[in-house]
Amino acid sequence: MASENIIKAVEEALKKAPERKFLESVEISVNLKDIDLTVPKNRLTEEIMLPKGRGKELKIAVFGGPEMKAKAEGVADRFIAADEIEELAEEKANTKKMVNDMDFFIAEAPLMAVVGKNLGIILGPRGKMPRPLPPGADPSAIIKNLKRTVKIRTKDRRTFHVAVGSTSMPAEDIAANIDAVLTRVKSKLERGAMNIHSAYVKTTMGPPIRLEVR
Repeated sequence: MASENIIKAVEEALKKAPERKFLESVEISVNLKDIDLTVPKNRLTEEIMLPKGRGKELKIAVFGGPEMKAKAEGVADRFIAADEIEELAEEKANTKKMVNDMDFFIAEAPLMAVVGKNLGIILGPRGKMPRPLPPGADPSAIIKNLKRTVKIRTKDRRTFHVAVGSTSMPAEDIAANIDAVLTRVKSKLERGAMNIHSAYVKTTMGPPIRLEVR
């Protein structure tokens, strides 16, 4: 359960957020210290399943064959057949838009090499290389989990941002998600919380509210 301090910070962030006609995301920004991120092993690359979900629908695309298409129907947001992959590689502008619109990709394992060869240059830099799925497997479970998942990629920057919910969610649920993210981050840092200089929570358009990180 999240601490009272985190819950109060979230409540303040929600209260101070200007009223908008669209559903705003809630995110935290974390500033690291005393860590050399030019050294690859010190960088954070994490996927975290939020216990209370994202508070909005994420889009998942699946690469696969005819059998996978039948299983992905109604579950995935887009299905990409094997014979479409090379076409996507040729239509770079449209493919970049599609990739940016999707949150995660899944591919039947035998197609991973083909996807990497043709689309790796677009998917890779965006951190969207697909997760492999055994041929003929039901993608429902992995899609369900990915719709609750957020990614952290620090690269060589000491500050990173990660979504922890939306303004439609109760403060307690957002706080629980924040706690899950910070707990994972601290477990991956050499000195734990001592490597975190500061952390803030805010809505998309609202002011940042400082979080107490122990």
